[in-house]
Amino acid sequence: MGTAVKEGFKGSTFPGRWLKRRASSPVELLAMRKKKAFCFVLPLALLVVGFHSSAPAQSTPAADLIITHAKVWTVDRAKPAAQAVAILRDRIVAVGSDGDVSAWRGPKTQIIDAGGKLLLPGFNDAHVHFVNGGAQLENVQLNDATSAQVFARQIGERAKQTPKGAWILGGDWDETKWTPAELPTKELIDPVTQDVPVFVSRYDGHMGLANSAALRAAGITAQTPDPPGGIIVRDAKGNPTGALKDAAEDLLYKHVPPLSHEQRLHAVKRALAYAASLGVTSVQNMNPDYADIAVYAELLERGELTSRIYAAPFIMDFDDQAKLGIRHAFGSPFLRIGAVKGYADGSLGSRTAYFFEPFSDTPENRGLLSDEMQPPSLMRDRMLKADAAGIQLCTHAIGDQGISMILDFYADIVKEHGKTDRRFRIEHAQHMAAKDFDRFAELGVIASVQPYHAIDDGRWAEARIGHDRASRTYSFRTFLNHGVRLAFGTDWDVAPLNPMLGLYAAVTRATLDGKNPNGWFPEQKLTVAEAVEAYTMGSAYSEFQENEKGSITPGKLADMVIVSDDIFIIDPVKIRDVKVLKTFVGGKLVWNADKQDTGDQNSVN
Repeated sequence: MGTAVKEGFKGSTFPGRWLKRRASSPVELLAMRKKKAFCFVLPLALLVVGFHSSAPAQSTPAADLIITHAKVWTVDRAKPAAQAVAILRDRIVAVGSDGDVSAWRGPKTQIIDAGGKLLLPGFNDAHVHFVNGGAQLENVQLNDATSAQVFARQIGERAKQTPKGAWILGGDWDETKWTPAELPTKELIDPVTQDVPVFVSRYDGHMGLANSAALRAAGITAQTPDPPGGIIVRDAKGNPTGALKDAAEDLLYKHVPPLSHEQRLHAVKRALAYAASLGVTSVQNMNPDYADIAVYAELLERGELTSRIYAAPFIMDFDDQAKLGIRHAFGSPFLRIGAVKGYADGSLGSRTAYFFEPFSDTPENRGLLSDEMQPPSLMRDRMLKADAAGIQLCTHAIGDQGISMILDFYADIVKEHGKTDRRFRIEHAQHMAAKDFDRFAELGVIASVQPYHAIDDGRWAEARIGHDRASRTYSFRTFLNHGVRLAFGTDWDVAPLNPMLGLYAAVTRATLDGKNPNGWFPEQKLTVAEAVEAYTMGSAYSEFQENEKGSITPGKLADMVIVSDDIFIIDPVKIRDVKVLKTFVGGKLVWNADKQDTGDQNSVN
């Protein structure tokens, strides 16, 4: 990033140094500097008052940047289309025709000619695991392994390069791509890894495979009991196979060496650069470590945070924010907290999503409630306390009964605490019971969903849950028809971060195996405009920021992207190939495809 871009982000007062010293409890230090954290926001807000006309008054300063000759899709229903945008400091001050906006031009105004290309609001990914994603860019990559043999060979090649004492992590493997589609075991990888500890995750994040060295390091044996909310997969003799599901993963993770500060910083920088290359200008980071938030604050203080971050730590730690009076969306335009993320159940791919009826292919299994739901009353109690403190609730729920239980808890909160603007969220909301669509709407619950998962899971979902339940899977159209707000994201690194793949998935629902070219349950398709809105305004609303970003509107933050093709007129199948040419965050150019190359990381897997 150039010096001009860095300087453009300086001046924020989020407490980076304090968080760095006290990463174990950053929220306490945030509260101590609450007054200072907001002092720079007010002048910016005052600055744009009166800038809502398309031409400046005589005494108004000239724009710093004008983007002209563009096809602007604003996602602002009051003015959906335009040709040009003017930016002063980090805010949009005018949107209109080239002629109207040219009135903001001054002798020092930078002019960017978009050449008729499409200009959109920056994409806001409503659900990511940002540090994991950054780290995975350099970890072993196993999602493209087409067989168990290829899987083992790739791990063996990484083992040869792994320093003594280091672990092999990452992975994102998917056994459904193999024939036969069987879970891998430690016997598959022990011969090629020997004493190098390995724990590689399934791509859904709800199961991982450990080799014998890793199991020894964690002390997991045949005598180790399954933890509440988890399963140690065992062979016929009762010995661990190496596969660990959900809470059982924690038995091993606590023995994995933590990232050093420098490793974490490196992962975040990689993630930021990658996000900029894909037009992702905001991310909502689920379950970050406090040390992750400390790194974000450090980069913000140094003027190097180029994506806006809303952090939602684990719900078990809600009291760290509650006891200090930190409420939803607390912080600066670049870094905020005030939300927590909980888990109701597991995933469909690992057969741990929690259903009313058993899995079709494993009739003895209805899935698992998470360890946080052991018993469910504990989760309900945490939610009530967090809500009383004004903290936003974001809850992972995938199976129909898991979703229904969380809706029950949300209804209890409204009953006990009264109605207010809470913006409850259910993350994933994949497999709905028919009775619960109306409850989503009545409770104002946001469906925080990931379209790419639909075209991935659609390869095999019906074999696991049958046609009827699958018909209510990733039900984006049904949600909209019931008046439910959608917020789009990816769940990166579980799925690719590229928003174009999410738009492609929502619009086509063409599964990755090519077997549903007209769409898997095509009645659930969205229009391109609906999908873009879910990825911009929908995600902004889900983090209480719809008045600050999400559309190209005077007064809002100047987060925008120029893309290579007009996604509104091309064949929807081609949306997946559209590239981001330029990314602007607060009016600063943070990605320019003409000058940089990240390699081919945007393809459909």
